Amino acid sequence: MATPSAPDLKNVDFNKLAQNLSKVVEQSQRLLQDYLKRQQQGGSSPLIDPAIIGKSFQELFQQLLKNPDKLIQAQVDFWKNYLDLWQHASRRMLGEETQPVIKPELGDKRFKDEQWAENVVFDFIKQSYLLAADSLQSAVQDVEGLDEKTARKVQFYTRQFVDAMAPTNFALTNPTVLQATFDSNGENLLKGLQNMLNDLERGRGQLQIRMTDLEAFKPGENIASTPGKVIFQNELLQLIQYDPTTPTVYQRPFLFVAPWINKFYIMDLRPKNSMVKWMVDQGFTVFMTSWINPDERLAEKSFDDYMLACAAAMDAIEQATGEREINTAGYCLGGTLLLSTLAYLAAQGDDRVKSAICFACMTDFSEPGELEVFIDEEIISLLEKQMGEQGYLDGSQMAGVFSMLRANDLIWYFVVNNYLLGKDPYPFDLLYWNSDSTRMPKAMHSFYLRNMYQNNLLREPGGITLAGTPIDLRNIKTPVYFLSASEDHIAPWTSTYAGTQLVGGPVKFVLSGSGHIAGVINPATSDKYGYWTNPDAPPNPEDWQKNAVKQEGSWWPDWLEWLKPNAGPQVPARTPGVGKLKPVEDAPGSYVKMRYDQSVRK
Repeated sequence: MATPSAPDLKNVDFNKLAQNLSKVVEQSQRLLQDYLKRQQQGGSSPLIDPAIIGKSFQELFQQLLKNPDKLIQAQVDFWKNYLDLWQHASRRMLGEETQPVIKPELGDKRFKDEQWAENVVFDFIKQSYLLAADSLQSAVQDVEGLDEKTARKVQFYTRQFVDAMAPTNFALTNPTVLQATFDSNGENLLKGLQNMLNDLERGRGQLQIRMTDLEAFKPGENIASTPGKVIFQNELLQLIQYDPTTPTVYQRPFLFVAPWINKFYIMDLRPKNSMVKWMVDQGFTVFMTSWINPDERLAEKSFDDYMLACAAAMDAIEQATGEREINTAGYCLGGTLLLSTLAYLAAQGDDRVKSAICFACMTDFSEPGELEVFIDEEIISLLEKQMGEQGYLDGSQMAGVFSMLRANDLIWYFVVNNYLLGKDPYPFDLLYWNSDSTRMPKAMHSFYLRNMYQNNLLREPGGITLAGTPIDLRNIKTPVYFLSASEDHIAPWTSTYAGTQLVGGPVKFVLSGSGHIAGVINPATSDKYGYWTNPDAPPNPEDWQKNAVKQEGSWWPDWLEWLKPNAGPQVPARTPGVGKLKPVEDAPGSYVKMRYDQSVRK
């Protein structure tokens, strides 16, 4: 009979292990008591409200009871497969070679430890979990009588539950953690508890999981370090002008409109992956909006104010360079703002913007992907109540939602690494940026959620009024390059594609590989992912995809070739501060350095 391989116990000090495990139990009890006390004092997030989740599942159960055949069939199928698994495990114990009943999906990194396949016990645990997960998720699919929004909530939270209950997330059922516990005599669990305590302290009672070494990066030093000057600022933004690296530049300056739901330096992480540096090196005079991290004193700042700030940045560029005509780019919410600004300018007869590129930008919110789970009247009303009390939406709440969209990668991986293995996360510029949360002003965020996500008014001619002007995206005659990512969970490409049908000028749509960040920040020197192009823009995204041709490498050079005809002739390079606007401070400025726990004004 074959015996399953067991953890290596050669160097275990069982007395030390017992002492450490006793400390773990004692400290865990105190940690849990402290956490529950803080939760009672601080309340829960409206974005993840147990009452709303419970109501959705109550509706599910009511519909299942009306037609129990689906549930009964799911149980029958599960027990049949589970019996097959028992037989599979028994035969393996007897030394037979057998095929697994169920396998992890391709790309599932949770079960990469060889013990999950080689050890019969862990293989049985793994397959039991996968069968149960598959059965649960299948049971909540296509339930008759359940409205579409409720169905999406149920499916989303079922997946969250399934991911949370994975055996990889528990010390006793994770072979990697067990071996680490024996090797260190339990020191990994003690270190993990300290890591959890530190995360609770940093999150002021909420568990704010550390995804990277937060001391490894500093804006202006090893990230957001492209040289330049802040040449303009107001209450909402600082405008950065970057130093030239070429003797001549294109005549028309280039403005990046960053999203304020995150900080701008996703486009200027480090020299090797900085879109800002790349554009400067291509001979553009580059400007960047750096938005304030607002507190309660900016609670009444509206979407109008952000739009007017964007227009003010354009005016400042003219003062700094003497050039009225510019080219632009907007990322995510920054792209939504940019197109809103262009529609506003069009209504004023202002055609200064000669081209725009929108990275992963929503204009039609009818299919917002999994974020729809958090967009309904109950959640928005609760959010507005909370924002009314504190004046803003805390950045950690939005960060938590985005993490839930990829829970295994952005939550559970770090739970295992930080708390069970007791390791510190690696320094990673992208995850540092992701952890650098920003707040949302109350008035702006309420307007954005209700008028765009909930009521989808941006796509309607005159549906939204900004600064007293009804706007219509169809009045935008500026050429627009739409860039989306095939695996984007935040702005699904089939939704962002709708922008090609809403603006009134020439359009080009390009689809990058990967997701919301990696699909966009894919340097010109990279061979990763590839992208798809199609010179046509039919009404239906699926029709566009049928005739799209895949190109290798980064999409950046393709965009550059599209941009050049609108860039103007070469002129002598411009140094920040030489024009009418004098430098305020060195790039990246002070606004970007304000973290979530700091106030707007010192």
